[in-house]
Amino acid sequence: MTGCQKHKKIPFYTNEDKVNFKNVIKELKIEDIVNKRIGDLSGGQKQRIMLARSLIRNPKMIILDEPLTGLDSNITKELYKILERLNKEKNITVIMATHDIDELENIKPRIICIGKTIKYDGKFEEWKGF
Repeated sequence: MTGCQKHKKIPFYTNEDKVNFKNVIKELKIEDIVNKRIGDLSGGQKQRIMLARSLIRNPKMIILDEPLTGLDSNITKELYKILERLNKEKNITVIMATHDIDELENIKPRIICIGKTIKYDGKFEEWKGF
């Protein structure tokens, strides 16, 4: 349950923390890997574990920096579906830095393209690319 520790409080984990933990691992379908060593996991499994750590506290926003780099296309699509579901069903704002624009076509997010300044801020459908 790393990621939801409450320092200087006893008990270390509340019953609510434990319920949230169980719900998150079920939602991300990681029940079978939750007790494995991080070094024994694939890239996609590691990303799901890291996402689970961020979701334990029921955040309103998550910020991701190139979370899908190096993952195969099937895992990438699966993780994009998870992020889309979190946004739509749980109203979690997802801010993600990515160079993988092609994968975003199915979810049509708001795009903010940044160079030295903001180059574009708007709907995916209207983005012309640079």
